[in-house]
This record gives sequence, C-alpha cells and structure tokens, in this order.
Amino acid sequence: MATVTLDGVRKSFAGREVVHGVSVAVADGELVVVVGPSGCGKSTLLRLVAGLETVTAGTVAIDGRVVNGVEPKDRDIAMVFQNYALYPHMSVFDNMAYGLRMRGMDRAAIRRRVDRAAAILQLDGLLDRKPRQLSGGQRQRVAMGRAIVREPKVFLFDEPLSNLDAQLRVQMRVEIKRLQQELATTSLYVTHDQVEAMTLADRLVVMNAGNADQIGPPLELYERPATTFVAGFIGSPAMNLLPGELAEGGVRIGEALLPLDRRGEPGRPVTVGLRPEHLELAAGGPLAVRLGLLERLGADTILHGTLAPRGLALVARAAGTVALRLGETVPLAIRPQHVHLFDADSGQRL
Repeated sequence: MATVTLDGVRKSFAGREVVHGVSVAVADGELVVVVGPSGCGKSTLLRLVAGLETVTAGTVAIDGRVVNGVEPKDRDIAMVFQNYALYPHMSVFDNMAYGLRMRGMDRAAIRRRVDRAAAILQLDGLLDRKPRQLSGGQRQRVAMGRAIVREPKVFLFDEPLSNLDAQLRVQMRVEIKRLQQELATTSLYVTHDQVEAMTLADRLVVMNAGNADQIGPPLELYERPATTFVAGFIGSPAMNLLPGELAEGGVRIGEALLPLDRRGEPGRPVTVGLRPEHLELAAGGPLAVRLGLLERLGADTILHGTLAPRGLALVARAAGTVALRLGETVPLAIRPQHVHLFDADSGQRL
C-alpha cells in the first residue's frame, strides 16, 4: 500500500497556468475523488501523478518518495481510462496479462493473477472473448482487471464511467466502491459527475479553475460548503444561490425575511444558499413562489418557480404525491440551520 502527497503542485502550458498550487495528501488505502467541471484541471492533476505530464512547480510523492523526475512505468501505479484502451485483437485474458508479460513474469504467476482478478470482477467465463464481443460494462471491468493484476501501490481512474449509459454507471459505481474496499488500494479518481463523486469518495477535492476550492468528506462539503462554487456544484438539484442582505433577526431576500440566529452587520449584502431539499411547503412561509414547472420523479417532485415579487428563480424538492398546479403561488419555509450565507463579493462562506 502507499500514500500520495501533492505539495503546492502547479502546471503551466505555454506560459498559462492551469493548476494553481494544489496540495492534498491521500492516505494509505483511501479513495479520494477529484471532481469539477470540464476544464478545471482535474485530469491534468491526475496526469501529473501518473507522470504523463511534468510538474511545473511543487512536488508529487508516492509512498514518501518524490517522483517528479520518475518515469510513469517506474511509479508503481495503474491507470484506468474512460475509453478502456483495450487491444481489439487480443482476448480478455491477453489484455489483462499483457503488462505482466512485458515485465517478464512467468506464466504460472500470470495465470494466478489474471484468474484472481477475473473472479473478483466476474469475468471468469469471458477470458477467451475479444473486446468487440463484450458490453461496455464488461469492457470497463477488463480495463480494471488489467490494473488489478499489476498489484500497484496506487490506482488512478480518469473518468472511467463517462462512456457508459446511466443505468450501467450506477452499477459500475457500486462495483468500483466494492472493489476498492476489498483491495484497500490507495486510489485517486477523477470525474465531472458530482453524484458519482459523492457516492464513491472517502474524501472529495472540488476543483475550480485550477484551484482546490475545498477538500473533505462528502457530507462535510454538502453540509458546510466553503464557497458558492462548492455550494452550487455539490448537491442535486443544485443549491439555490440568491442575492440578499443581512437584517435584524435574519436575512432578507427581496421582501421575504428568513429568521436567523445571527447578530450584527444589518444591510450587508450576502449570497444566500438554500438547498431544494430543505425548503418545505408551509402555510404562512416567508417565501412566496409562483410555480412554472413541476418535474414528477415518482418519489419526489421538483418544483421550479419564481420568488415574488422579484422574479428570482427558485427550485424546491417536495413529496412525489404533492397536489400542486402550474401557475399557483405556494408558501415555502426553511429552518435557520439550513440557511447558508456567503460573502457577496468573494463567495466565501460567512
């Protein structure tokens, strides 16, 4: 097993910095997920750990050894890509065994490792097939098996589920989490899907334009986002972020006053964060919302509306059986402990 430590890591391309001094320590056996939108630097960060890109400044260490100048093949890592990267002319067995053969391992040892990985991934009956004879999920399991047989110190996953359909992504999320817990191998996993990130991670690194905005356990980031970016990125549907100002006894959004146990600074402009699942239909609630769209999802109904009288868009989650009509105005309330406040200029949590 191993640790992975990034200390002040920076990366520039043609003079333009795309990773801005990221520091994170991945503990032995931990699964850390790097999440963020396209272009935020998350895949570049993974490639720096893998040695596929060179570090401009800072250090990358694996198991306490700085590997900035070490070739990828000598870092004792295994990488799983989103496009599987399987050899089409080789069988499943040969795809999984190829790297071991290149290392000169004897046939008996290769057979033991491949058979063990195939059993873990439920590929036992598919070892003689070619990749074209497999489903997308089976191909991804072969790619994971190829990484497992190497018995590396660190697994690196680069958006491995992005090419799969929605149902298969859910199944493979469960498979990857089970596999990582069983093998207890230190893992760094990159994705743009925040639901995938929340369900897989021991800890999250939320990337925003090359910076690590917040690092911590998924529920910690959900309950106490450090910035408006993290607040809007973590959670589905996304947190409502509304302009407001502090007032005596609460925070004001337009004409509505939300009670808060907070004193001082009346009139200070703030950004108010309200998660849709924390908004409640309540007679006399301070938020009057005119409904413009109802998404019936079965167990839940997502309410899309505008906040009277300012017309601010607001999303709420209600029970699936709730009896509501488009065009009606409904009162919503929220408990004080579920109101998030951020500085209006910096976006930092107050």
